[in-house]
Amino acid sequence: MRKWALPSALLLLILLSTLPDQGRKIRANAEESDGDEVVDPPKVEEKIGGVNHGLSTDSDVVKRESESISRKSLRSNAEKFEFQAEVSRLMDIIINSLYSNKDIFLRELISNASDALDKIRFLSLTDKEVLGEGDNTKLEIMIKLDKENKVLTIRDRGIGMTKEDLIKNLGTIAKSGTSAFVEKMQTGGDLNLIGQFGVGFYSVYLVADYVEVISKHNDDKQYVWESKADGAFAISEDTWNEPLGRGTEIRLHLRDEAKEYLDEFKLKDLVKKYSEFINFPISLWASKEVDVEVPADEDDSSDEEEKSESPTSEEEESEESEEEDGEKKPKTKTVKETTYEWEVLNDVKAIWLRSPKEVTEEEYNKFYHSIAKDFSDEKPLAWSHFSAEGDVEFKAVLFVPPKAPHDLYESYYNSNKSNLKLYVRRVFISEEFDELLPKYLSFLMGLVDSDTLPLNVSREMLQQHSSLKTIKKKLIRKALDMIRKIADEDPDESSDKDKTDAASENDEKKGSYAKFWNEFGKSIKLGIIEDAQNRNRLAKLLRFESTKSEGKLTSLDQYISRMKSGQKDIFYITGSSKEQLEKSPFLEKLKKKNFEVIYFTDPVDEYLMQYLMDYEDKKFQNVSKEGLNLGKDSKIKDLKETFKELTKWWKDALSTENVDSVKISNRLDDTPCVVVTSKYGWSANMEKIMQSQTLSDANKQAYMRGKRVLEINPRHPIIKELRERVATNPEDESVKQTARLVYQTALMESGFMLSDPKDFATSIYSSVKASLNISPGASVEEEDDTEETEVEEKGSTSTKDSDTDTIKEETEEDSSFKDEL
Repeated sequence: MRKWALPSALLLLILLSTLPDQGRKIRANAEESDGDEVVDPPKVEEKIGGVNHGLSTDSDVVKRESESISRKSLRSNAEKFEFQAEVSRLMDIIINSLYSNKDIFLRELISNASDALDKIRFLSLTDKEVLGEGDNTKLEIMIKLDKENKVLTIRDRGIGMTKEDLIKNLGTIAKSGTSAFVEKMQTGGDLNLIGQFGVGFYSVYLVADYVEVISKHNDDKQYVWESKADGAFAISEDTWNEPLGRGTEIRLHLRDEAKEYLDEFKLKDLVKKYSEFINFPISLWASKEVDVEVPADEDDSSDEEEKSESPTSEEEESEESEEEDGEKKPKTKTVKETTYEWEVLNDVKAIWLRSPKEVTEEEYNKFYHSIAKDFSDEKPLAWSHFSAEGDVEFKAVLFVPPKAPHDLYESYYNSNKSNLKLYVRRVFISEEFDELLPKYLSFLMGLVDSDTLPLNVSREMLQQHSSLKTIKKKLIRKALDMIRKIADEDPDESSDKDKTDAASENDEKKGSYAKFWNEFGKSIKLGIIEDAQNRNRLAKLLRFESTKSEGKLTSLDQYISRMKSGQKDIFYITGSSKEQLEKSPFLEKLKKKNFEVIYFTDPVDEYLMQYLMDYEDKKFQNVSKEGLNLGKDSKIKDLKETFKELTKWWKDALSTENVDSVKISNRLDDTPCVVVTSKYGWSANMEKIMQSQTLSDANKQAYMRGKRVLEINPRHPIIKELRERVATNPEDESVKQTARLVYQTALMESGFMLSDPKDFATSIYSSVKASLNISPGASVEEEDDTEETEVEEKGSTSTKDSDTDTIKEETEEDSSFKDEL
């Protein structure tokens, strides 16, 4: 053993001494290679279509991306966040929804991508460097499928999101639209409305159980947002995916039941259905079969020779020519080969640039659904496609939606929201230009594209541009003409003579204006209040019910056509409901004399009639106010003289009731009296509206209340009897009490609030006593407090007695039983 131990130890020492030299040689070789030749780092492909997505680089990047795609768990090193409570509720509704039309997720993502592209394009108007260089300057949307991993990717080169934007935009929602949408869904709303509430991104969870959002903003690094919709999301700096340059890429890891969205034809149909008129190219990485010439195999060529018959003269000549050239061409065959390329799906020209004659009704409907984000089956009620030339040149398309937005009047004066998009030379500028249309027309959808407005100024400066006033004036005129056209084409709006002919021609448009009025009638009324210049045009669009409209809507023109000869005023009455107004005592004489009276039941009507003073040289007259003129009455003077003593006495009797005067009425038939207000004061309905205001001031309201006038019916038996009683004994307290009670009853019937309901109730009870021959001094019987105690004591005594009786009965039974034994 000792003989072999020494040589082995020497051999081991020799080997250990050689290892450092080998290491130095390896490092030296590496240094030499670095000095002679530099290895290029991985580069991004120059051609975006050269690889499947146009975003992959070398094999290492592809490997990292595939690893990212295959994972469905939040990265351990990412920063974790919790969703806002409202967002969690929203996602629960979406994820657990049984709604069958899950297609909306694609239209929402494309719409969001389009908005991001619009933002970066707007910024580029004043700073071209924000677009960057190369492919980053291409403003487009790209869609790619990965069938193997069940991943659908949507990429845009828009403005992108910073880390803060990702947290704010995808984790919390500050808009009230979220709450409104959640409430709508909980009451059975349609999920298709999601785009109208600004919560479209979360529709991805209709089809995906894990979502990655990769985004790069010019002012921040590239980050990844990811979530499994389990109440939390994570954000981390992206160091493994290919640099986007700028923009956002959304990867949807589809559920098993959503595999249909990996079908190219399905996606093509969805894009054409929902996003055909998006103003940016939408491309799909699509497969395509092409014919390719490949060399033919020997076996194939021999089979072909056997199958072929004797060559024709032309083939012989070609063979001879080939032999003469000394070259024989190799035999080839054509085969089908699948290739991939970017296919643009929305190559339709902007609809507003085309002639209205070339655009079909179906195209207008599609365009409306695209810009309004309304994908229901309902068509717009009307549209107007026109161009203006002159000092200001522009093209515009306006639509009247079939339904009013859910929040149209909730924040009418506090919101600057507009549904009209402004383009300048096909470049989208903004959809927040409330100067293009007045507030009362803010419900209209559409766009305006001008060639004369400047591009290189800020939106604030553009908003003050003088050309906008000209554009606004023309847009208002066209909008009102468009609304007027709805009425003109509605058979229900036609006169009786033309109704039969119009009904057969435009049966589809029957009732269309009534539908418009029910949705947007309040906007027309607000327009009359706000827009003095177009007040008469808007008044022609007014609709209402009246005593002669038979439950249908009628117009002021139709009212005037039915006016009696000699009638100078347009009569109307305001109140809370039509049913209440139909029973109003103010209409008794008017109905009897066949005058038509308009019913105004909307609270805004009270404000409306303060601005709409006349129409077509006819004055408006509220029949519940002073000044009602129903023609000459020769007997009125004699009646005034006859009842002069009563009217004077009654005014004195009501000295504490703020009554200005007592007069003979010309508007009553069956009612003894009514209370009217002065011509320029508040009506009874207006007083109710003002008193219901949260911040109303009772002291200031006293200045606006009109003077109250008691009008009496001289032919009514109550009034006649009062006159006789007053003539006999004007100091009779019972007569004064009756007069006050009659006034208070008239006050209430006329729509006013009683200042002292207790006093009125006391008077009624006194009258009831008198009718029942009960003495006025009869008092209420007092309650006996000891009665209940006595009843309890009696009850206990009776209980004891019953118990004693029971014992006696039992004793007697026992004794009889003993006797029997």
